Amino acid sequence: MSFHPNVKDFFDINTNTFSYVVSDPVTKQCAIIDSVLDYDPVSAVTFTFHADQIIDYIKEQQLTVEWILETHVHADHLTAAQYLKKQLGGKVAISHRISLVQETFSAIYNIDIDQLRLSQTFDHVFDDHEQFTIGNLQAYNIPTPGHTPACLSYVIGNAVFVGDTLFMPDYGTARCDFPKGNAATLFDSVQKLYQLPEDTRVFLCHDYLPESRDHYICETDIKTQKQTNIHIHTGIKKTDFVEMRQKRDTTLSMPRLILPSIQINMIAGNFPKPEQNGISYLKLPLNYFKAKS
Repeated sequence: MSFHPNVKDFFDINTNTFSYVVSDPVTKQCAIIDSVLDYDPVSAVTFTFHADQIIDYIKEQQLTVEWILETHVHADHLTAAQYLKKQLGGKVAISHRISLVQETFSAIYNIDIDQLRLSQTFDHVFDDHEQFTIGNLQAYNIPTPGHTPACLSYVIGNAVFVGDTLFMPDYGTARCDFPKGNAATLFDSVQKLYQLPEDTRVFLCHDYLPESRDHYICETDIKTQKQTNIHIHTGIKKTDFVEMRQKRDTTLSMPRLILPSIQINMIAGNFPKPEQNGISYLKLPLNYFKAKS
């Protein structure tokens, strides 16, 4: 079985998001992780510039898509999962805890949760620690909640894709103030990741380029995170981390695209059902987040 996947990153500077194509060099099977659908919030127009870069790469490399994986329900960008599935095939998958996110945000958006459950739009929901394959690559997930309740990290060969759980060591960790987020839970999740071999390659979903750096980076390793992550290196006490994280989160504004993103991403990147005029509409919960803003 293969142990060293080929990893190709794609960066969207508008949302500071890294997407990945992870492929088995032998069988040419691949997975797409954390794709981006471009979205203009002023005009509410979507376009596929970044997704098309992924499609071009997959066709050039003659790869076959097995999986379209989401590490969590993103609050900062729309997923291109359905567009990519239509163009390339593959199963759209996420944690089974997506049901918690759907229940929470269905109440916020006043969406019929019973109807949503009946029309589950993900092709596969992973059980905790479920094993799967990408060609000859052995893979499994590690539940890493805290940022959201449905966060998963995907271990694929000698690499782990951690979503928003960790950032580069000079930037720290994800926020925990979204509904059902929890800083103590995030601390425990990171400890799970730190049990991986120290040479495990760590691929991040975002890089926000701190002032100390002049270029974006998507890859580090477990050893470096354990030694130098500014929020959660070896020796940091859980109580100190929670206090820091909660204090820091009170200073953060809501992500610019959270309201359209969650609404689309929690149903696997599908748009809301078109109305009689053939147009899909997003909902905005007026003044719901007033206290936060």
